[in-house]
Amino acid sequence: MTSTTPADELPRIHRFLSDFHRRQAARTVEFPGAVAVLDDAYRHSRGNNHVLAYGAVDPEALAGYTDEAQSHLPYRFAYVLDEAVAAACVAPMERAGFRHATTLIMAHTGPVPEHGGAREVDFDELRGPVAESWPRFAPRATPEQIEHLVERRVARRRGADVVRFFAAYTPEGEVAAWVDLYMDPATGIAQIEDLVTVEAHLKQGYAGKVLDTALHEAAAAGCGTRFLTAFAGDWPHTWYERKGFTVVGSVARFERV
Repeated sequence: MTSTTPADELPRIHRFLSDFHRRQAARTVEFPGAVAVLDDAYRHSRGNNHVLAYGAVDPEALAGYTDEAQSHLPYRFAYVLDEAVAAACVAPMERAGFRHATTLIMAHTGPVPEHGGAREVDFDELRGPVAESWPRFAPRATPEQIEHLVERRVARRRGADVVRFFAAYTPEGEVAAWVDLYMDPATGIAQIEDLVTVEAHLKQGYAGKVLDTALHEAAAAGCGTRFLTAFAGDWPHTWYERKGFTVVGSVARFERV
């Protein structure tokens, strides 16, 4: 089985992302063309506290929306889904002191792999390995910040109709890699997110096992559109390309600290 994601499916992916962020949030604040998604339980997590511009937001107003929504936080963070809107936002956001970066949206357009052999797990099984992995990615994070980055996975259960976690294990029974799978089988869309390999087990095939498992399970659930996000300036997106993913769009990120 193969699937392709034509350009006209990108708005469906945008809607999935917008819905996921809204559903995951503890509270929201509406703005014209944008929404602030907030969760005080994970105040150190930008993934749980940001402004998401999902429509034709006024580029000159976005910085103000972000300041208003996140006035209680030590950072400001915003996503813009539409590439044309994002391009118009760059100059005014940079004038307001925001840094701009890009996240790629990559759709799986290759053949569906065989099941990778990873198994579904509860978050309790991942809590320890996830906590141990975070200092590698955020070496300056405080214990409280790491706690929020770990525990925020609990909120992800609210984000989609189906949320599953998969892990691959070493022969000794240690967690070697994990991945999230968020699905809306009714619309046939699935997102693969937060694929991480334990540093001691890099380049041993465990990332491929969890990715293949997630892709296989998404296809089995009827999700013909399977996508993930990857930082434009980091190497993993080239590995995803080798695994059958194609860049179909991008999301702008704006941050000020």
